Amino acid sequence: MTSGTEPRNLYVYRATASAREAARWSARFELATNMRAVFGRAYPRLIGAAREPSWLVFEILLPFLAMSAFVFVYRALHAPEEFIGFVVLGGAMSAFWLNVMWLMAGQLWWDKDAGNLVLYMTAPISLMSIMFGMALGGIGMTVTRAAVVLGIGTFVYGVTFRVEQWALLLVVFLVTLAALYGLGMVLSSVFLMWGREAWHLTRLAEEPVYFVSGLNFPVGRLGILGALAIATIPLAVGLDAMRQLAFAGGATSFGTPPPEIELLILLGMAAVFLVVARIFLGAIERLARREGRLTSRGD
Repeated sequence: MTSGTEPRNLYVYRATASAREAARWSARFELATNMRAVFGRAYPRLIGAAREPSWLVFEILLPFLAMSAFVFVYRALHAPEEFIGFVVLGGAMSAFWLNVMWLMAGQLWWDKDAGNLVLYMTAPISLMSIMFGMALGGIGMTVTRAAVVLGIGTFVYGVTFRVEQWALLLVVFLVTLAALYGLGMVLSSVFLMWGREAWHLTRLAEEPVYFVSGLNFPVGRLGILGALAIATIPLAVGLDAMRQLAFAGGATSFGTPPPEIELLILLGMAAVFLVVARIFLGAIERLARREGRLTSRGD
């Protein structure tokens, strides 16, 4: 009587035990595995920044030269000294935008071309953890470059900052980075789907964003175009808020919302971009694992 039921019950027991063990593995190790992926993608950017001297030229010298050109123009026009500070602060923040466009937006496409994307898709990790590690590594790599540009520009051109709310300035800076790199995650998915046009789109987006974001002048001077930039581009709203906080009590009229309102705009942007990035990256994972074409080189 029991010989026919015991094997079946034993099979059910083993299947149930296996499912429970898989559930325990997921609950116990999924977070740890994704955290290892975050560290694994952040590490090359942090270490590579010290091993690739040419990056110093691109991320320090070139932004400093572009910044210096606008400084000389403003001084030739006898503009208020605050504009010199605007240019120096904008030159420091330009390093983050370059990092977002070159090492975030186009990264998945370049990894696909190098054959690494298939490893991301087959590993038992979330693609979001890969992008999060890239963002952390990019921030760590770029913040030193931006600090050097800001320090040199402040020393050479004699910029005087008047900060009254240091805590708010720090919060605005951090939320700006969150919104910027959230946008980079969204663009990485879009550029991967567009394929080879990612390279051209990356180059195309640089200078127009510099202009509409008011990188070298108050964005409020652009009128309706500046208002649209404040509503859509994290660099524009974050830079404007930091300028208002870094030059508090100055004579220049910004013509934009106060930094507290702009901080709320940045929080909304960061939340929207991160949610959209999660949706897009999840769609890419499903497409790559179902059809297998997205991860192949040359597609």
